[in-house]
Amino acid sequence: MFSIGIDYGTNSVRALVVGCDDGFEYGTHVFNYPSGDQGVLLDPADPLLARQSAADYLEGLEVSIRGALAEAAKHEKFDAARVIGIGVDSTGSSPLPVDAENGALSMVPEFKDNLNAYCWLWKDHTSWREAEKITKLGKAERPEYLAMVGDTYSSEWWWSKIWHCLNVAPEVFDAAASWVELADWIPSVLAGVKNPADVKRGVCAAGHKGLYNPRWGGLPDKEFLGKLDPKIADLRDRLYDTAQDISVPAGALSAEWAEKLGLPAGIKIATGAFDNHLGSIGCGIEEGMLIKVIGTSTCDCAIVDLSKSDTIPGVCGIVEGSILPGFFGIEAGQSAVGDIFKWWVERVCEGDAALHSKLTAEASALKPGQSGLLALDWNNGNRTILVDQRLTGLIMGQTLYTTRSEIYRALVEATAFGARAIVERMTDYGVPINKVVCAGGIAEKNPMLMQIYADVMNRTMLVTRSAQTCALGAAIAAASVGGAHETIGETTKAMTGLKDIRYEPNPENVKVYEELYGLYLTLHDGFGGITRDADMSRVMKELIDIREAVLR
Repeated sequence: MFSIGIDYGTNSVRALVVGCDDGFEYGTHVFNYPSGDQGVLLDPADPLLARQSAADYLEGLEVSIRGALAEAAKHEKFDAARVIGIGVDSTGSSPLPVDAENGALSMVPEFKDNLNAYCWLWKDHTSWREAEKITKLGKAERPEYLAMVGDTYSSEWWWSKIWHCLNVAPEVFDAAASWVELADWIPSVLAGVKNPADVKRGVCAAGHKGLYNPRWGGLPDKEFLGKLDPKIADLRDRLYDTAQDISVPAGALSAEWAEKLGLPAGIKIATGAFDNHLGSIGCGIEEGMLIKVIGTSTCDCAIVDLSKSDTIPGVCGIVEGSILPGFFGIEAGQSAVGDIFKWWVERVCEGDAALHSKLTAEASALKPGQSGLLALDWNNGNRTILVDQRLTGLIMGQTLYTTRSEIYRALVEATAFGARAIVERMTDYGVPINKVVCAGGIAEKNPMLMQIYADVMNRTMLVTRSAQTCALGAAIAAASVGGAHETIGETTKAMTGLKDIRYEPNPENVKVYEELYGLYLTLHDGFGGITRDADMSRVMKELIDIREAVLR
């Protein structure tokens, strides 16, 4: 038996055909979104805006699946007639306004030139004012709502984006019959759902971004939403009452899409979830394990037993069933990681792949502390712990002799310091982390970064077997609802594994990074507003002292 995972990323969509017995990857195909700047629709007048085209999503769905099936067909063992399920993951929160027939509003001629009718990509931060107001109102009147999402609502999330649409484009808001997360919309399209009310909503997106919880009847109550705007309260009636975990199918493959794809009609479609949550399943997540999916941004996921639930300030939520059924899923992350390196190499240094290799080699040769630099990893805001998208990046300690490669290494170190802060926030609140498993292209291809992470965090870094863990996790969800094994736990064990790669902490490097991390926390807490008593006057000079000690 075989299953298919569809991974909707920031710049492309990937399809993966996998064997359900052992996780062997028979075929894959990547479709790069043709619209905008590498698939992202931007506005030169507003750097916080980031939208995507639903037409790209649909074209990519067909092209990527057919391409992956064509590659899989080269294997004698493969048979498309034995595909038992399709799973979908996406970025998020990426809400999409739809019409009364569940069609994307951006594909209606009236709205094709209106970016507000497009999908609001996860990294769209135009709604930061609305997010602040939701946080303020939640703390005053519904603190239980915010407790499950780290006590602060984000501009990356569902309600703030939809409310901002109402405020800046009421014509789009009024024309939308409903709003659907991308992770939920694609399964509904495959299942031929023509009514937004019939779309099966995943608890992953609903809980982490939509403030959904069965304890208070699902979505936030209409009285609370009405204090945002009466139209937001009215919208609640056009959304959904219940959300489900990935153990429940979202539907079955429609005859229309079966014909397009060359697959059996009626095979199970798994409930959608966010990329890094299903990516955690693709890494073989279990209690005591931290999964780091390192890409353009980074998502950190863990699970805890239902008896151990608690709130953790600053994380992106603790939601029952958001990763594995029967566990609370914990999500945290950094809004920019690979994006920071890409910015430095491509935009600032105006380079290419050759320059990136050159800078990596030069940066690898540097010792911790040698550059005298220290950076903050907030080039796209702070997702965890501060949950403030208006924070920006910083590089401290530059002199007239600072080189490009020194800055590049400092940026990598900054993301490692941010990663450590997240781990310490989780462990401080009782989340066991005995093993760190990393996934994503950066974890696969950048040994320098992985060693820096091991040294900064003083933990062994392991690497997952698959280079496509998000798509693999989606395929595991599909295999599970398709009945490949008795439980999703058995399915996960059968289809995942780790590489024989370990990055062990270097004691000498760990010692230096302990000093640098202390200085990072001074900047983090001072610029992040945790304390107004941070003494930053010493940071520059201590960086010089560390640099001179290393050079000696």
